[in-house]
Amino acid sequence: MDTNELIFKIIFVVAVFTVSLVVAMYSTYAERKVAAFLQDRIGPNRAGPFGILQPMADGVKMFMKEEIIPAKADKFLFIMGPCLMMLTACMTGVVIPWGDSLIINGQTYLMQITDVNIGILYVFAVVSIGVYGIMIGGWASNNKYSLMGALRASAQMVSYELAMGMAIIALVMTTGTLSIREIVEQQHGWHWNVIAQPLGFLLFIVCAFAECNRTPFDLPECETELVGGYHTEYSSMKLGFYLFAEYINMFISAAVISALYFGGYNMPFLDSFDLSHNTVALLGTLFYFAKIFFFIFFFMWIRWTLPRFRYDQLMHLGWKIMIPLAIINVLLTGLFTLWKNGQLHF
Repeated sequence: MDTNELIFKIIFVVAVFTVSLVVAMYSTYAERKVAAFLQDRIGPNRAGPFGILQPMADGVKMFMKEEIIPAKADKFLFIMGPCLMMLTACMTGVVIPWGDSLIINGQTYLMQITDVNIGILYVFAVVSIGVYGIMIGGWASNNKYSLMGALRASAQMVSYELAMGMAIIALVMTTGTLSIREIVEQQHGWHWNVIAQPLGFLLFIVCAFAECNRTPFDLPECETELVGGYHTEYSSMKLGFYLFAEYINMFISAAVISALYFGGYNMPFLDSFDLSHNTVALLGTLFYFAKIFFFIFFFMWIRWTLPRFRYDQLMHLGWKIMIPLAIINVLLTGLFTLWKNGQLHF
């Protein structure tokens, strides 16, 4: 890696990190505006024009709140929990291709922090570590409601990661690669994987709701039963880290869904126009973010439309419906792949 490429990578890392934080910050504003729209209200409209400064006001409020650590809590783990949750949320974006490539002074730069050939496995590994942030925070609080929320979160994530993993197995069988960039490049034009894997997409997006602890799967922080769930004892920016991590996870989930099933930065009919390579790449990135924002809106739409499940319904859906459907999807994909390759005859 030469000096110019290293400088580009550093700038791109800062850009991706900044965009992730800004999207997470303004997702709180968007959430309240979407809720207001669906409930025929106005929503935030005091801080700045149309209330666009409300996230900054909320951030200042978080920083100004008193830092409270329970007397009988494990202080080291109590602080480490939200830090680990935030760290893992920010780490997942490094393997996502945010665009095609840019040609600057004759040198090509990928719009991706790192292109590893096992990008999907990396995302799953990092997301799996994130559950420790919730578990550690719930246990270190020395509060039974927090512990119950942490136990719910861990059981929920383990249950739904199985179905999500098998949905990805079917996708890998279809594409023949674990690299997210290669999967995106195979969907050039209208060859989106959602057409070949509609059941896999449905399984993946339902599991993404459960992984992000979003309604109707927000049992780990169920106010009516657990006061506030695993972060009951948290205040100030330690609570802010947990809330920020949830919105960053939602942003990354929307990015992964768009990349794996909806073509990522591929924009149909873009090749028919006489445009430069860099223009096409930047337009593709804008189109990619349009898909991401649509799925973020979809996450919020579902939250303010569907009621919360009971916990037994949650586990029943995960183990008795999602996992069998995922196994059936893998079997059907395998049979179709064999038939397509001429190795199976009916």
